[in-house]
Amino acid sequence: MGNVKSESKLTFFEAASIIVGHGVGAGILSVPYLAAHNSFRETLLILLIGYAVALVLHFIIAELSLNNNGAQFVKCFDAELFSGKIKTIFTWTAFILLGVSVMVNVSAFLTGAAAVFRSWFGLPDLVGMLIFYVLGAGVVFVGMKLVGICEKIAIISMIGVVGILFGATLLRDTAALPTGWHGFNNALALFGMVSFSLSAVMSTPQVVKGLQGDAKRIRAAIATGLAINLALIFIITLMTLLGAGNDITEDGALVDLSRHLGGWVAVIGYIFTLLALATSFWANTLNLRDIVNEQTGWSKNICWLAASAPCLVLALFGLSSFVGFTRFASVIQIVTGIGIIIAYNRSRKRTGASPICGKFGSLVFQILVIAFSLLSSVGAILPVS
Repeated sequence: MGNVKSESKLTFFEAASIIVGHGVGAGILSVPYLAAHNSFRETLLILLIGYAVALVLHFIIAELSLNNNGAQFVKCFDAELFSGKIKTIFTWTAFILLGVSVMVNVSAFLTGAAAVFRSWFGLPDLVGMLIFYVLGAGVVFVGMKLVGICEKIAIISMIGVVGILFGATLLRDTAALPTGWHGFNNALALFGMVSFSLSAVMSTPQVVKGLQGDAKRIRAAIATGLAINLALIFIITLMTLLGAGNDITEDGALVDLSRHLGGWVAVIGYIFTLLALATSFWANTLNLRDIVNEQTGWSKNICWLAASAPCLVLALFGLSSFVGFTRFASVIQIVTGIGIIIAYNRSRKRTGASPICGKFGSLVFQILVIAFSLLSSVGAILPVS
């Protein structure tokens, strides 16, 4: 497997928190909007299927990265997938596509933060974006270890906040949960967003590096992180549906819930939203920084600026709504998963070993992951009604 080198070592919970932090953000706060357009029964089923698929996919990604000494996707594609005279063209195309998807994703976090500052303090969107950018990008500037520590603190805080919010929601008048079949388009759109919300594919190599290539701890950290993420998605979706009813907009779940409940509950909801967006901002910009560094060889600080500044510019243009940003970003990242599976297939044959996936990395599971990834990609662009 070679040696896995990393700028810092992560504890088990820091590694799991990076997985959680990547997903808890734009996606998780967009799920209730789409869940409101499906029955609660379908929502539960989609959540369970989404977790199972995500678990296998993340194990595959971790093993692919491990087989390439902890590398990010572009370097893995360069080593395992691309060949021939046009290898360089393919590598740079993958680099650009992944870069754009992450930038659009991070732009959604800035857009969501602006919505919070607007609802909470009445600040203009421009001011809200700038405040969030300065505070969030500063953590990534320091490096992986601080990101891991901040992710851990933020996740613990968010779990506590969700418990408080859930209790407060149940103490108020609650709306009925949605029932009835609302159509295949709505279900598929929800599955696409759930898949995106459980996706920490770009952060998985960080776990591989931070845990020094320890296959057992990597596998456990991924499973734990995704399970925490699943639980948060479920609770946030449930309490938003109960608390806000049909009054769910595209500004993000807890902004709607806080607006509906008001008072101190609103403040708690706004704090959670900012923490959730911050964790995803840290994880995504750290990943993009490393991708740029691997591809260009620039210094960490220059790569940090290249990874974060364009996201602010994109968000300032106001090209889409909060949910719209996340649905667009999910298309590119989920489709990228197909390339990951093909690269993994070659890597698995090359190494002749499977320390992380085992039987779940076999061809049957590879095909299933591709099939569900395609369904997710279709769902990410379908309209809801």
